[in-house]
Amino acid sequence: MNKAQKVAANDDRVSATYRRLRELIVRGRLAAGARLIETELASRLGVSRTPVRAALLRLEQEGYIRSPDGLRARPAVAALTREDASELFNIIAEVEGLAARRAAALAPPQRRRLSRALRGLNGKLLKVAMAPRPDPNSISRLDQEFHALYVHTAAGPRLRALHHGIKPQAERYVRLYSNALVDEIATSVAEHNVIIRAIESGNPDAAQRAVETNWRNAAERLGRVITTMGEHGTW
Repeated sequence: MNKAQKVAANDDRVSATYRRLRELIVRGRLAAGARLIETELASRLGVSRTPVRAALLRLEQEGYIRSPDGLRARPAVAALTREDASELFNIIAEVEGLAARRAAALAPPQRRRLSRALRGLNGKLLKVAMAPRPDPNSISRLDQEFHALYVHTAAGPRLRALHHGIKPQAERYVRLYSNALVDEIATSVAEHNVIIRAIESGNPDAAQRAVETNWRNAAERLGRVITTMGEHGTW
């Protein structure tokens, strides 16, 4: 194996380790506040400490973990806080709002196809939320698919890159929202309908505003839950 191949192989190991650790955090397998010890994580994942160290650095840069002051202090999974949720959701509101604006500027046949698909996902979301035993995982998946559809359909490469960089950081909060606010999913569905109508009618201003409103309202709803439950809960 030459030098370039070794570098590529190492990058692949770091990326794989990063994805696995992020999944553990998002799914709550590594709970908020949990201390992260490189040797234990390496053993758990079956890798050396080197990719773990690199993955932890990336996760810290993205806000998944925090490193307390002090040389001996170990990094820990970041708490779920109202301030962090508000920041993330408001950034996503701006990014996805721009994508919705572009979606509303598509040619009429494209808008109609997109609107039909969005309406179908939104209908499924409402059906799952209204079931006797709503499945939070399905709610989270359908909600994310709804937003991803108009982003991927209309956003340009730079906007998609921004979305790809920020949206995964909100996954823990989206899951918390789906679990704790099942009774309010109908409100989200109604806000989604406003987005659909704006895109379908070809109104860029209204589409952008509707998406921003949906995410900012979600931030407020989630903020109330976090305040009630406490910022250091594992949920």
